Amino acid sequence: MASNRHLGRIIVLQSLYEYEFRANAGDETAKIDSVVAKDIEPYAKALGDTQFVYQLAENVAGKFEELDLVLQPLAPEWPLETIAAVDRNILRIGLYELKYCGDTVPPKVAINEAVELAKEFGSETSSKFVNGVLGTAYREIYGTEEQPAQTNDAQSAVPKEQDGEKKTEATGGAAA
Repeated sequence: MASNRHLGRIIVLQSLYEYEFRANAGDETAKIDSVVAKDIEPYAKALGDTQFVYQLAENVAGKFEELDLVLQPLAPEWPLETIAAVDRNILRIGLYELKYCGDTVPPKVAINEAVELAKEFGSETSSKFVNGVLGTAYREIYGTEEQPAQTNDAQSAVPKEQDGEKKTEATGGAAA
């Protein structure tokens, strides 16, 4: 059975959203693995690779503070606590995959998957915001002004700075 990583990331997003909400409300019974187990159940057959979902959710949830410390300077005009919870968790997933999954998830896939999640579940401007923040994270992590390589798949915009001006460069959408 083939893995459906995009569906897996949707489940991770849903689980992180619920987990964060419950934890912030003081629910001491909130455990990421039990939230994932509940959220994954209806999709287990279609998903295939459930281990990917559990690992990504647990790893991102375990690094909320670290990821937030990296994200905040990337969007200084937007304190993380004021960003919609959906967008905040999409950024966490994308940043985690950029920083820690480069050997299994190419950077362009991490960014494009996060942008797709933002298009599906965020506000009208979420995808551009997520794209800009993760594009900046990419440049900082990989120490380059270059963006991930283009593909011929569906298009999404990744910010690129040239000569001090912000430009938009189309990069291909891809799914792991």
